[in-house]
Amino acid sequence: MNVSLILIIVMAVLFACGVYAMLERSLTRVLIGFLLLGNATNLLLLIVMGAPGVAPFFGAAKDVEDMSDPLPQALTLTAIVITFAVSAFLLALIYRSWQLGQADTVTDDEADLEVRVRGTLAEDAIDEETEIEDADDETTTDFVGTATAPITILGARDFAGLRDDAPVDRPEQGGGRDASSRSSLSTSAATRADDAARGTGIQTDEKRGTADDDKDGGDA
Repeated sequence: MNVSLILIIVMAVLFACGVYAMLERSLTRVLIGFLLLGNATNLLLLIVMGAPGVAPFFGAAKDVEDMSDPLPQALTLTAIVITFAVSAFLLALIYRSWQLGQADTVTDDEADLEVRVRGTLAEDAIDEETEIEDADDETTTDFVGTATAPITILGARDFAGLRDDAPVDRPEQGGGRDASSRSSLSTSAATRADDAARGTGIQTDEKRGTADDDKDGGDA
């Protein structure tokens, strides 16, 4: 199959002109661009259709290779219908726009402008925060000289000037007296307890002796 070079060139020109026209603000130019794109699509389907042949609907061909491909034909019909429907919709938009503003120019939507401004402000705020964080990272808290440093490094001073007599916990002088007084108090308490026990035993012996005397007198 030999593809026609003229059809390919015409198709490419139609696609380019259609895209360029659809990028304009005028709805009329947008409509023209869409029509050009539709015709370019039809030419593309005509090119990929292949060699002409007998219509497969009638079945008059003796061999399958003699029949034409029906799929590109169906796609071409579908493209024509879609192009017609969208063109009618664009014509209605152009007519309505001309009635309201006597113009068919597409203007920027206010909501879209607000979203664009918000996005720009958000990007600026993010850039400022990034710059502040970078500045904080660049600043250092290290002290360069020993005159401004709160803690002096040992290597910067002579070790002979250091004092290593750290304070040590020592017992107080009155601690021995307190211990001796406590021991004497415990000794006196133990002595008193022994005396009390002995006194209790003496009183018990006296009571027993008195009871024995009373018993002997009763027997006499």
